[in-house]
Amino acid sequence: MVLETQNLTKQFNGKGGFKEVTLSVEKGQVFGFLGPNGAGKSTFVKTMVGLLHPTSGFAWILGKPIGTVESREKVGFLPENFRYHDWMTGKELLTFHAELYKIKNPGKKIDELLELVKLKGHENKLIKNYSKGMQQRIGIAIALLNDPEIVFLDEPTSALDPVGRIDVREIIKQLKSQGKTVFLNSHLLSEVEMVCDEVAIINHGRVIAQGKLDDLLKEHTHVEMVITDYTPELIEKISRLSKEFQFKENKLSFKVEDREKIPIIAKMVIEAGAKLYQLNTQTSSLEDLFINLIGKDEIS
Repeated sequence: MVLETQNLTKQFNGKGGFKEVTLSVEKGQVFGFLGPNGAGKSTFVKTMVGLLHPTSGFAWILGKPIGTVESREKVGFLPENFRYHDWMTGKELLTFHAELYKIKNPGKKIDELLELVKLKGHENKLIKNYSKGMQQRIGIAIALLNDPEIVFLDEPTSALDPVGRIDVREIIKQLKSQGKTVFLNSHLLSEVEMVCDEVAIINHGRVIAQGKLDDLLKEHTHVEMVITDYTPELIEKISRLSKEFQFKENKLSFKVEDREKIPIIAKMVIEAGAKLYQLNTQTSSLEDLFINLIGKDEIS
């Protein structure tokens, strides 16, 4: 595993932060860490990269305990709402950070990163004259200077327009194609759904769901059926196998947490002597799943 935590907790005088988070992230994954504002996402990332010390629990990056120099050697980090030296040019900024990393002869690496983040030809412009999207991309380039194996991106698209979001999304896909692991902190669900392999959802500091994105979405499937010649006993059986069950004028509407229940219910209808005229299924979107778990009133 590239990243592992066991009951990791960070509290501030017993409040805020996150509690007892247990995660594992495999090499080459894009892992989405989701939650409403104030859920503890940024605090978690800052703890992983050593900017905050955990209150309790354990965590490792590339097999090294967090908080050690060894655990940070192959880590890249793009903070949320970062500010770089705006009196420097893009190339000067990259060169300065390469010196902090003690990278010898960084010219070739800088050119490669400028190409990756689509800033080739803009490297001699001052940072203060960069658009928000360009500033975000130069930040990603800095996070990649040390050729990290895992890159933490904290809300990398939250302040960007649609074009800027597409640019960042393409960079994330390229990083994955290079075998790098991306830990993506975000509350923008559509962005996460497009790029992530696995997700964890955090609320009030606790992880309330995690797993492969496809599996989580399949676990919350909406079903509509049209049947006739049914008995009250059949309707009762179907309602017990589902949730959010509704029945009106031969039409059944419900959700199942396991798609394997769908053929079981269909077989039940036929064996009961009822006639099945229609069966439609729709897998929930990440937004549906998120709202079901978090609740509309808590999303800001």
